[in-house]
Amino acid sequence: MSDHEDHKPESLIEKISEKLHDHSSSSSDSDDDSKISAMKSKVFRLFGREKPVHNVFGGGKPADLLLWKDKKVSGGIIGGATVIWFLFEVLEYHLLTLVCHSLILTLAILFLWSNASTFIHKSPPKIPEVSIPEKPVTEIVSSLRIEINRGLAALHDIASGKDLKKFLSVIAGLWFVSIISNCYNFLTLVYISLVLLFSVPVIYDKFEDKIDPLAEKAWIEIKKQYAVLDEKVLSKIPRSMKELKDKKKA
Repeated sequence: MSDHEDHKPESLIEKISEKLHDHSSSSSDSDDDSKISAMKSKVFRLFGREKPVHNVFGGGKPADLLLWKDKKVSGGIIGGATVIWFLFEVLEYHLLTLVCHSLILTLAILFLWSNASTFIHKSPPKIPEVSIPEKPVTEIVSSLRIEINRGLAALHDIASGKDLKKFLSVIAGLWFVSIISNCYNFLTLVYISLVLLFSVPVIYDKFEDKIDPLAEKAWIEIKKQYAVLDEKVLSKIPRSMKELKDKKKA
């Protein structure tokens, strides 16, 4: 009887200690989760992104293609682009010649098949009627018009001298493109851009935890070099006609 009475307070104390331990562990877990989320929010992300890579590219089918979610379609696009580049660049095929030869071959096969079907007692080929729908074309043209207007507006702001940093970055980008264009022709540049577009995002999506720290170090170094350039050169350049007149008067 005494043993039973002695066991009750021990079990009660054990239960209280277990509850306190569970509460402290749950509170510590919540604190750890909040700390982890805070640490994640402070982690440097390339181009200052806050969303996953898939959402950065707009989500949906375009993002699935760029990130190789549908490997058959993405591989088909790269394979088709490779064939086109090989025909035009390596074999030095011309676009008009390729179109004519393809049409000759297609029409010859369909014509012979349609006439031979009467002799071999088989149904002739069903040739679908192909027509370009109006709605997708108008949507593409409209979206293209919007992007062109945005580019023209950005060029107008740069040319008006409102943002020196943007002006220098655009000039540097155009200069870099001009150097690259001297080494490769337009089709090769388009093919290289397409390959990079289908390879860089998926590589970054897989290894972003390793790429982001390297990008952070590079970005810090670029900011340091830009600060030195701004202090020694850019700050001494008059950014408007008014500043230039004020310097002349002084």
